[in-house]
Amino acid sequence: MKYTKLFFFLFLFGSQVLFAQYTDEINSNRPGKSMMAFSVGKSVIQTEIGLNFQNEDHAKLKYTANGFIGELDLRWGLFFEELEFIAELQYQNDSYASSFEDKNRSALKKTIIGAKYLIYDPFKNYEEKVNLYSWKANNKFKWRQFIPAVAAYAGVNFNLSDNPFNFAPSYIEEPTVSPKAMIIAQNHFGRQWVFVTNIMYDKIGSDLASINYVITLTRGFNDKWSGFVENQGYNGDYYSDGIFRVGAAYLFNKSMQIDASIGTNIKNTPSLFNAGVGFSWRFDKNYNEVKIEKDNGSKMDKKMKKKAEKEKRKRKDEVEVK
Repeated sequence: MKYTKLFFFLFLFGSQVLFAQYTDEINSNRPGKSMMAFSVGKSVIQTEIGLNFQNEDHAKLKYTANGFIGELDLRWGLFFEELEFIAELQYQNDSYASSFEDKNRSALKKTIIGAKYLIYDPFKNYEEKVNLYSWKANNKFKWRQFIPAVAAYAGVNFNLSDNPFNFAPSYIEEPTVSPKAMIIAQNHFGRQWVFVTNIMYDKIGSDLASINYVITLTRGFNDKWSGFVENQGYNGDYYSDGIFRVGAAYLFNKSMQIDASIGTNIKNTPSLFNAGVGFSWRFDKNYNEVKIEKDNGSKMDKKMKKKAEKEKRKRKDEVEVK
């Protein structure tokens, strides 16, 4: 979650020409778990990595597990400004201890490849006129901010190895390949707040299918610092939970961001605590600026405007003659 989401909003309303997905500063999904609606921009490649410490304690099964989770997300804008391809990898290594056994566990916990497409952008072909005489008029409440940018995501989960971190009973086998679909909404409230909503259907068609959500509220404090609060929910036959996170991000330069966050869940079967740091970097040397000219209206609108201008000039000429 990055302050550049806020920058993107300000930039749109301060320009006479609307630019597409690319922003002058990096727009990272970290440190939250939600995915923003806008892509990184055509031909832009972005890497987002994280290292997390996790503690797991199950009250009923009487086990504990402590270890580390490594995350790697690769984002690539390709073909269109609105289109982005995403690869998500998550590797976990921990020490598991119970009344019956002690062991070390390690596996590629998550492997997902997918694509996201921006369906609707409320800022496209829209210009908010600035009132040079009234600060109140420029900062008044605007209903338009409740119209979100909307994107759709489709991906595939790959189970490349035996996963010891599966919450399902041992007799439930995780599918080798399973689809994932998601709807993404992103709102900008004022000049400092961004609200992102993800609603997803994961592992579709399998015994481990679940309907999940992530909601993230980000606030920009200045041009370098931002903070966020987040709630993530899982609702499946074998695992349901709610996780809360808070964190902050610092813009190191226009293409680099560092972040930190902590999170915990609401149940004790198992209870989870997670603390992590992350880094985001983008390569945008191949990006060619794409400009989207404002919509000047239909042919009829243009014709009526031209007619009005002609009549205005005619009246002006008549006044000069008199």
